[in-house]
Amino acid sequence: MHLLHPSPDEARLGLRAMKMVASADGPLTAAARNLLQAAQRQILHTDHDLDALPPIAPDELAAGFRDPGLRAQIVAGMLVVSLTDGPPSPAKIARVQGFAAALAVRSTAVEDLERLAQRRTLLFRLDFLRRGHIADMLRQQYEDTGLLGSVKALLGLRGLLADRELAARYHALEGLPEGSLGRALFAHYRGNGFAFPGERHGFPEAGVYHDLAHVLSGYGTDPVGELQIGAFVAGFKRDNPIYVLLFVMLTFSAGINVTPLPQPHMTGILETPGLADRMLAALERGSQLTLDLSDHWDFWPWLPLPLDEARRRLGLAA
Repeated sequence: MHLLHPSPDEARLGLRAMKMVASADGPLTAAARNLLQAAQRQILHTDHDLDALPPIAPDELAAGFRDPGLRAQIVAGMLVVSLTDGPPSPAKIARVQGFAAALAVRSTAVEDLERLAQRRTLLFRLDFLRRGHIADMLRQQYEDTGLLGSVKALLGLRGLLADRELAARYHALEGLPEGSLGRALFAHYRGNGFAFPGERHGFPEAGVYHDLAHVLSGYGTDPVGELQIGAFVAGFKRDNPIYVLLFVMLTFSAGINVTPLPQPHMTGILETPGLADRMLAALERGSQLTLDLSDHWDFWPWLPLPLDEARRRLGLAA
C-alpha cells in the first residue's frame, strides 16, 4: 500500500467524512473514537476536536480531494471505520457509497461490504474470499508448483497428505545460527504449535510469508497481534491491500470470521486503549518495506541472515 499523508486541510475534510460514517447510527462509540484519534496521531498528524467537527456533503469532500490516490485511501479508511463495532449497518455503507460516488472511486470492497450490510452473507463471503489474500496465496501456489503441487498443498492443509522432503527442509532451519531469520522462523512454528509446510495440517508454502511477517515485525499471534499483522501486511502488499486490512477488522472487530480456521467471536476490539494506534503504526511500518513479501518472494536466501540484517535490508523500522 502506498500510504499517502494528506495536507492539513485535506485531513480535516477526511475526518469530517469518516466521522459521518462512524456516527451514521448514533454518537461515536469508544472504538470509533479511538480509531479516528489514532488516525490523527499516526497518519494525519492533526489534533482536531472530533466532537466539534461539522458534517460534510459528498460534493464538498470531492472538491477538496483532487489526488486519485488520496480519494481511494479516504474511501478505504471509511470502510475500516464502518467495522469498528460489529457488522456494517446499511446506514454506514450508504454514507460510504455516497462519498465514494462523489469522489469517483469505484471499489469492489465497498460492494462487498454492501452485501454484508444487506445480510447477503453467502454472496459476500464468496466475493470477499475470491478477491482477498487467501485467493492470492492459492493462485501463487499454483503458479509456483503447478496443479499437482497445489493439490498436494491443499491435501496437506486438510491433514490428508504429508510431504516429508518439504517438511525436512523446514526442520533443518533448527540448525541455523541463533539470531538468524530462519532460526527465528523455526522457533515461531514450534513455539506456537504450528505444523510446518509439508507436515499434515501445514500451510501451503505460498503462505509462509505471513509467518515471516510475524517474525520480522515482532507482532504476536493472539487477536491483538493478528490485528497488527493484518495492518502490517496491508502496508507492504501492492495488490488489493484493503482486503487484508478488512480481513482482520471483520474477524477481530466486526465478529465476522472470514479466516479458514475457527476464531473467537469478537467485536469492538479497538475499544482497547492504544490498540488503534498500534494497528495504524503497523500499517505505516509495513508501507515502508522495500519488497512485497506476498508477491512470489523467494525467502530461502534470506533465512541464513541475522534477523536484524534482514530487517535492515527490507527497510523495516525498529
